[in-house]
Amino acid sequence: MLKLYWYSAVLVVNSAINGYDGSMMNGLQVLDTWTSYFQNPSSSSLGLLNAIQQVGGICALFFAYQLTDRLGRRMAIMIGSLIVLLGVGLQGGSTNVGMFIGARFLIGFGTAISGNAAPTLIVEISHPKQRGFDTQIYNSSWYLGSIIAAWTTFGTFYIPNEWSWRIPSILQGLFSLIQVIFIFTLPESPRWLISRKREDEALQILANLHGNGDPNNELVQFEYREIVETIRLEQAAANRSWFDLVNTPGNRKRSFLVVAVGFFSQWSGNGLVSYYINKVLNGIGITNTVTKFVINGVLQIFNLFAAYFGSWLIERVGRRPLFLIATTGMLITFAIWTGLAAHATSDGNSNSGIGAAFVTFIFIYYFFYDIAWSPLTIAYPVEILPFSIRAKGMALSSLAVNAALFFNSYVNPIALEAIDWKYYLVYVIWIAVELVVVYFFFVETSGYTLEELVVVFDGENAELSDLDRAAIALENEKTNAPVSEKTEA
Repeated sequence: MLKLYWYSAVLVVNSAINGYDGSMMNGLQVLDTWTSYFQNPSSSSLGLLNAIQQVGGICALFFAYQLTDRLGRRMAIMIGSLIVLLGVGLQGGSTNVGMFIGARFLIGFGTAISGNAAPTLIVEISHPKQRGFDTQIYNSSWYLGSIIAAWTTFGTFYIPNEWSWRIPSILQGLFSLIQVIFIFTLPESPRWLISRKREDEALQILANLHGNGDPNNELVQFEYREIVETIRLEQAAANRSWFDLVNTPGNRKRSFLVVAVGFFSQWSGNGLVSYYINKVLNGIGITNTVTKFVINGVLQIFNLFAAYFGSWLIERVGRRPLFLIATTGMLITFAIWTGLAAHATSDGNSNSGIGAAFVTFIFIYYFFYDIAWSPLTIAYPVEILPFSIRAKGMALSSLAVNAALFFNSYVNPIALEAIDWKYYLVYVIWIAVELVVVYFFFVETSGYTLEELVVVFDGENAELSDLDRAAIALENEKTNAPVSEKTEA
């Protein structure tokens, strides 16, 4: 188990790359040395500087999964990490805006490749009892990177030259460097090895990780048989069409929820603070640079603990109730946030009391966001998708996330400059729409078997594909595993 914790720690740092990026860009916008070096980029240029990373991520999505499957999880992580390091080198050495933009495209491209393989490897080497929790922790660890970036930019603020922004830009490669150094000390996925007819290696890895080195351990033998059967099912699924995502009422509902979770997770107002806290705080009258850095740094630490707390809550509260609690809290706090911003900018009412209240509600808003939307952005779609469309459904989820991030990054600075706090009203209305969608369409998955979820989505008389029937039979076999090793459905 100690080995597994170490392996997971190496892989989880991949999630921190995106978190570092958003927080670093927040910090760079506060630095006069960065803005002056790049000749005070306009709102549209600033939007492009942030959004180009998502463009790189979207481009990579079309073949990232192929690298993961053909070359192996570890090699895909290595390739993605090396591309990120190349981008980081160009970013840290940029001499003009065009070079900085190109570097950020490469960072987004590489991150998408390693981001496809790293969580896959975590799931495939985790102990069965910890797979769900590991998935939730992976996505929540976005804030590890944001914490480091926030305090790094604060520390370099006192450097009176261009190294104040070059150092944080170069340090963005830290997480990818960790993976390059350690990735081949980790075991390859037993699942990938079996798919490549390397069964003996796979069995030994399972034995080392889950059976104290004994390949005849009952759990190890069960997992081995499960992987072999799963690969057989996937080979059959590979010939299925993308239209399967929408060919039945149940699948259309699943696809709708997958897109909703991906889009809502990034377009609920959180993008305003994730990438443009400088503009947000300026709008409320908080202009002191050190104060901005401290607020950003403390917020990221708070977010990390809130997200981990949400991961702990999920199995105790349930998915749907947690989504409802979180979205309701977000709506109320964002509405108050908007009211404070309006009051602060009308008739010169800006004062320290309003500013303190505004910052307080940013923290309260993020608490509600973090307890559900951070840990469940990946975990919830995985649970509602049947085996036959799971891979394609998760690709659809990634596309929704990146599309929302692109919109956030490009449109938010332009809108904030054009209409200031009034832009917040758009998000108040939108979060209300999200709450309605969550209430009427989101279903609970905690405690359900695969058969029960099929009934929830497809009805009592649903016609199942042979693939899904086989997957359900495999899930039923899990319930007959040794009592001490049972896993949740």
